[in-house]
Amino acid sequence: MGRVINPETAGKERNLLIRGVVVATRELMKQASQDELSRDLAAFIGLSLLEIFETVNVSVAAWERRNYWVKADRYRMEWLWTQTLGQRLCQAVLEEDWLTIATLIAEIAQKVMHVDIPKRHGVGEAWVGAWEELQDRHRAGDLTALP
Repeated sequence: MGRVINPETAGKERNLLIRGVVVATRELMKQASQDELSRDLAAFIGLSLLEIFETVNVSVAAWERRNYWVKADRYRMEWLWTQTLGQRLCQAVLEEDWLTIATLIAEIAQKVMHVDIPKRHGVGEAWVGAWEELQDRHRAGDLTALP
């Protein structure tokens, strides 16, 4: 019997999420006013960054089981910005602080500018409903790690 290979790895999920963040960031930068779409885009970016950090923890767990502590810590620190900026962005979106959102989006754009997105990126409009999702998670206390 052959090995069972899981095609849904944390790395693939992280790549999909980072592409979604890039596409949503570009869309948000095109917005002329703060409307429902802008809130959805900003909420999607914040939630995606937090999910990216969770995938990092999944990847690092395998290294920690093999006692590769330095490699695990280095990788976690390399992606720590996703948690920090994700938390700050989610908080700013909940408060509808658009000045802070604009600053954070510019900072996020600098972090992800190296990611190439093909014209047919396959992300679609994954951000639709992200504002409601953020509010629901906040009401449920699921975002307790927010500052």
